[in-house]
Amino acid sequence: MQQTRVLVCDDSALMRQQLKKIIESDPEFCVVGAARDGNDAVDKARDLRPDVVTMDINMPGIDGITALQLIVEEKIAPVVMVSSLTQQGAEATLQAMALGAFDYIAKPGGTVTANMSSVAREITRKLRAATITGTLDRLSRPSADSQTRLVRAQQREVRGRTRRRSLASGIGYRAVAIGISTGGPKTLMEVLPFIPADLNAAIFVVQHMPPTFTCSFAKRINDNCPMRCYETEAGMRVEPNTIYLAKGGHHLTLFKKENNEILIRAPKRPEHLFIPSVDIMMESVLSVFGSDTVGVLMTGMGDDGANTMVKIREAEGATIAESQESAIVFGMPQEAINRGGAEVVAPSWDIAGEIIKAVGGGAF
Repeated sequence: MQQTRVLVCDDSALMRQQLKKIIESDPEFCVVGAARDGNDAVDKARDLRPDVVTMDINMPGIDGITALQLIVEEKIAPVVMVSSLTQQGAEATLQAMALGAFDYIAKPGGTVTANMSSVAREITRKLRAATITGTLDRLSRPSADSQTRLVRAQQREVRGRTRRRSLASGIGYRAVAIGISTGGPKTLMEVLPFIPADLNAAIFVVQHMPPTFTCSFAKRINDNCPMRCYETEAGMRVEPNTIYLAKGGHHLTLFKKENNEILIRAPKRPEHLFIPSVDIMMESVLSVFGSDTVGVLMTGMGDDGANTMVKIREAEGATIAESQESAIVFGMPQEAINRGGAEVVAPSWDIAGEIIKAVGGGAF
């Protein structure tokens, strides 16, 4: 079996040693080099041509984000960032994801930690996923320009106005339930900024992400989208024309009062592989909005959300899955498609338009 060749980049000798030990504990991988700073990382990536790179964000000289850009632009290898769980680390990691990083691994105990073994399985799982054929091309592709996307969205809006015009739930607006994981920060920025502020829907988003990251990500969405965006808090009132990003470490569920007012709940249970969970969020949204639910499943490993996409379609809601053409990791949307839960399959750059079409345009 040919081994996956990994380049490890970190300014800490301890971290380089720990990462090498964890990676090579899996016979599928071998570490072909180690770099101590950004310049060294770029030089060794060019020389060694690894299959995948782990990259620390904070390094002397050229930092990890600049090194990432050079490696991705030159299409050398996918890059998995290694970051701290601080707010500063979250903001830098989100920037790296927007610039083409495949995914990130959050250090469990600060910039230098002796506890990387606690995330060993996550490390090898993400390195393995990063080397799937075509991943680097999808990470480095240029985004469709804004004007092209707006024209596509407007075209779908016109065609969609007669499609789902009547509202069945009695709430007065629809719900868009979006589930996404690996590659999500980059992909969501290919969708949410192109949804108009007057769309007659509330948008609920589960992005698999640590608790310390979701506040920064909600702010990034809010700063770049026509709709306002909030990180969810228990008791928050749901309103249309608003994006609700599930808080890390908490599920996103809804409670409907007798007067049709809807409130956010943010429980930590039930136990699940992912907290927040796409399936749990979609199930709750479906229980409140019924056929007025639009389910959307995009890039990510595994199958979180796939079963509930089937239920949304069976309840005569609308369902949209990202196509393999654009998905950085095709796992989650592929499972929805294979199980019959995808009414529409579209690349990320067309999903905003498909959402507009499913909702029925702007405010009525």
